[in-house]
Amino acid sequence: MKPFKIPESALVVIHTPALDVLLIRRADAHEFWQSVTGSKDALDEPLALTAAREVAEETGIQCGEGSALASQLVDWQLRNVYEIYPGWRARYEPGVTHNTEHLFGLCVPERLTPVLDPREHTDWQWLPYHEAADACFSPSNAEAILLLPEFVR
Repeated sequence: MKPFKIPESALVVIHTPALDVLLIRRADAHEFWQSVTGSKDALDEPLALTAAREVAEETGIQCGEGSALASQLVDWQLRNVYEIYPGWRARYEPGVTHNTEHLFGLCVPERLTPVLDPREHTDWQWLPYHEAADACFSPSNAEAILLLPEFVR
């Protein structure tokens, strides 16, 4: 049996200097477009490591320590606490109803072509940030994308 997910995650808004944003479509909910997101693998995993690991796992883009993009992964020092969708609560320990999501940005030099794991995501698109926010299923993800101009000055 898979271990329960930790209700603490990183959301990474991948963007270009022109504020185009990468969205990926979930395999388990085809109408759901989102930024990269994922939970910690261990309670003591540093959030920046969670963010870099999830970006690599979900897009193939390397931004961890020692990579060319490492300095472009920025912790926005913001977090959202939201209710976990009822259909996904079984992934967490019984009684866990909320997740704490930490926001990061990753500036890439241009619209890169991601490499997706088809078990997790089935498609991708680059959109101007306003359009990307409109396309997101998650209100907290949309709000994070709309903050992008504040972090790219």
